[in-house]
Amino acid sequence: MIGRLNHVAIAVPDLEAAAAQYRDTLGATVGEPQDEPDHGVTVVFIELPNTKIELLYPLGENSPIAGFLEKNPAGGIHHVCYEVDDILAARDRLKAKGARVLGTGEPKIGAHGKPVLFLHPKDFNGCLVELEQI
Repeated sequence: MIGRLNHVAIAVPDLEAAAAQYRDTLGATVGEPQDEPDHGVTVVFIELPNTKIELLYPLGENSPIAGFLEKNPAGGIHHVCYEVDDILAARDRLKAKGARVLGTGEPKIGAHGKPVLFLHPKDFNGCLVELEQI
């Protein structure tokens, strides 16, 4: 059901410093910051030959990333994102197997302009999973 790894998301306490580290120290191609108000984050994508890294920074007081950074002040891996062909079919299959879909269970449009869903980390070995329809 899942396809390739789309990205690994890392919550960061300083978006500019993290982007500069990937660009200047690691020599990666770094995108521009992009606000995602529906998700409460500002994101920067790091392009790699085989996947992406998504840097997450809180956008607004109610950002879920703010809470994550309170518990992890230095930042850390927040989630992994896998591609799926049909997000509704994937959701229905996962729910039938007992997995919990976060939020309303309806896809939202993600940072790539495509439908996304998040799956409860307690159902996936402590890892928050994002599914993105390709």
